[in-house]
Amino acid sequence: MSTGRSGVPAGFRDWAIAVCVAAVLLVAGRSGDHSAAGADLLGYALLAAGGLALAARRRAPVPVLAVTGLCAVGYQAVGFDVPAVAFLFAVYAAVRAGHRVVTVVAAVLMLAALPLAALALPQDMPVGEALARARGALELAWLVAAGAAGEALRQAERRADDAERTREETARRRADEERLHIARELHDSLTHQISIIKVQAEVAVHLARKRGEQVPESLLAIRDAGREANRELRATLETLRDDGTTPPHGLDHLPELVERARMTGLDATLTIEGHRPDVPAAVDRTAYRIVQESLTNIARHATAATASVRIDYRPDALAIRVDDDGTATPHIAPIPGVGLLGMRERVTALGGRLRAEPRNEGGFSVLAELPVGRTS
Repeated sequence: MSTGRSGVPAGFRDWAIAVCVAAVLLVAGRSGDHSAAGADLLGYALLAAGGLALAARRRAPVPVLAVTGLCAVGYQAVGFDVPAVAFLFAVYAAVRAGHRVVTVVAAVLMLAALPLAALALPQDMPVGEALARARGALELAWLVAAGAAGEALRQAERRADDAERTREETARRRADEERLHIARELHDSLTHQISIIKVQAEVAVHLARKRGEQVPESLLAIRDAGREANRELRATLETLRDDGTTPPHGLDHLPELVERARMTGLDATLTIEGHRPDVPAAVDRTAYRIVQESLTNIARHATAATASVRIDYRPDALAIRVDDDGTATPHIAPIPGVGLLGMRERVTALGGRLRAEPRNEGGFSVLAELPVGRTS
């Protein structure tokens, strides 16, 4: 149930207003002059019904407009000289909801119906007095005021919504500009220096091997660190430059990913089972990232010759399994790196499960299960 700024549920407020209006109408009907007791019960019932109908004015403003109008005509016809207060509330609610044309039509009908209802009054009442009573029940100025109040609030709410959308668009634009600024700064300050370090290390290793000298371990470490830093920096810059317009990688790109792994000398295979359902975009991207990070870790750390990627489409979940025949052993717990932690965060955010551990037969296994029915 929605609540307002005061924290009071909207439904409670609606019922409170409806009960108060019904009480006011009943008090006014009891204190005024009206016909004999035979019509009293019907008149009081119409007064109460007109007021209590306002409890549904948010959910069904047009039906409430009709009900309150009919109740007002009804209790006027049986001789209750009570203003159509509930109908004015209904006019306000209907205009606020945007039903201006329907409200105008209903108001015109009410202005015509009330004099006709007055003619149904007891014959001993002069016609002029009856028509004056009908005009007093619903003044044109009251209708205009109620409609104007509803329209003013509707416009104010629309302007507030427009302002909120503008703020969100401005915030997104500023975030995009800041992201591009960071990407440019990183590119200008780091890429060139890291590239120089990597090239110098590559040249030093090449010359040492060409002369038949033993390459120092520290130099090999510098070369490998330069390669890795360059790769990570490129990935970071691509992420920062991504403005959401470039289609992200997903399950459709897994064959290309496995093929690139084969080009590095890894005997990688891809197996897909089951019928692919409508996979949410977040699951699609996460599945690709899990396979990508798993194959990257195999190439960097596992000293593996083979790797298998298995995708299993289930009715309510997407199962991913990546195995290798590397050097991992069951009795040695893996040290979680940034890549593994990132995978776990992605999977957990989607309400899935991730298990990454050495296999009993040797090598390492990454198993992920992503729900496809609860995430968008």
